Amino acid sequence: MLKQTLSLTFLLCFASLIQAEEFIQVDSSSEKKHRFSWLENFDLGGYGVINYYKYNWETLPNKRDAIDPQNLNLYLKYKFNDKIELKTEIEFEHGGTGTSMSFDPLEEFGEFEQEVEYGGAVSLEQMNVLFKIHKAFNLKIGKLKVYMGNASKLDRPIQYFTPYQSEVENSLLPLGWYETGIEMSGDIPLKGKDEFPILSYKVYLVSGLDNTGFSSLNWIKSGNQTRFEMPNANSPAVAGRLDYIFTKNSEVGFSIYANNASPNRPKDDFKTSSWVVYGDAHFTYMKHPWRLTSLAMFGHIQNSESLSAANRNLSNNLNVKRTPVSKMAAGAYIEAGYDILSISKKSTQQELYPFIRLEWYDSMLKTQGKIFDNPRYARQVYSAGINYLPIKQIVIKSSYAYRLLGSKQKENTFALGIGFSF
Repeated sequence: MLKQTLSLTFLLCFASLIQAEEFIQVDSSSEKKHRFSWLENFDLGGYGVINYYKYNWETLPNKRDAIDPQNLNLYLKYKFNDKIELKTEIEFEHGGTGTSMSFDPLEEFGEFEQEVEYGGAVSLEQMNVLFKIHKAFNLKIGKLKVYMGNASKLDRPIQYFTPYQSEVENSLLPLGWYETGIEMSGDIPLKGKDEFPILSYKVYLVSGLDNTGFSSLNWIKSGNQTRFEMPNANSPAVAGRLDYIFTKNSEVGFSIYANNASPNRPKDDFKTSSWVVYGDAHFTYMKHPWRLTSLAMFGHIQNSESLSAANRNLSNNLNVKRTPVSKMAAGAYIEAGYDILSISKKSTQQELYPFIRLEWYDSMLKTQGKIFDNPRYARQVYSAGINYLPIKQIVIKSSYAYRLLGSKQKENTFALGIGFSF
């Protein structure tokens, strides 16, 4: 049944493309022009973040302070014509990664030595082709971003307040949630030709999660199939998002995701169904001088006790946690900031936002069977700080976070950061 559904989906998608002849028809004059102005069809964008952290954690009294070149994401787009675009995204995390080789002549016969010189990772996050069939129906095929919650849309450092993104999404979900498959999307104006309000939707059929990566601390976050060269596609995921966009950069909506993650395990060592169902309601309001965001999410994993037992026997070489997995996880947050420079009558392009953020999340909200519901995984976080934007593309951040665990332990973190977007 699943194979038939996939086949039907592909046939419907490509039937739509065949009917839209303008996708492949290019007149001779535009073809000649393209030969001499092809560079104009490229578009480069990106963002980056560098952070400093000072820790005072009761859970890890000796935790060292850290400086982290967190990430540099580069987008390269190519416009084939008005209807077809190619989008790629490359991410350099924590400085990238690299090795070097040297020759040691002092060894008896000489010796080549290989050393790791950089930590981190370099990954191709996106590579997809977008077909703009109609404003109300577009088709994207390839490796693409799955838009769940707020963090997927507000991913540039100028769009969120703390040096790192919301802990609710950053701790429980794949923060950079990229999968390979098909996205169908569209925007439907609700008042004729008026720009707003708009009903915007996205529907996905993409590669699914691998539940060997699920854990007590981070729920499904590490289930994203990034450890292997090619993701397993035995069980694709279906997902959707619906937003009511009432002004520019302001919306309210919900997302939903469902996937049986057991068939995507590296080995056929757990045959029991283990459906993951995730849903959230999200809100964003960004109209200067105010910025408000909030989210509430809930998730459920089928047969979590059996899954936890199977994961205890995984190989050390798989490099996963092998900790118990909860039946339910949930979280919520709200944050608000106000540009106090807007109070002054003096005109300025600079912005200064004091902000607060309140968060609660529990990666082991409810367990199944004999799995212990560890209280340390229930977390409350109170954050406050300042964002200063000397220009709209650069932000300097400071924040202080007080985290209280269900075990009554405290974790305090002071952070400084600088981010840019272009």
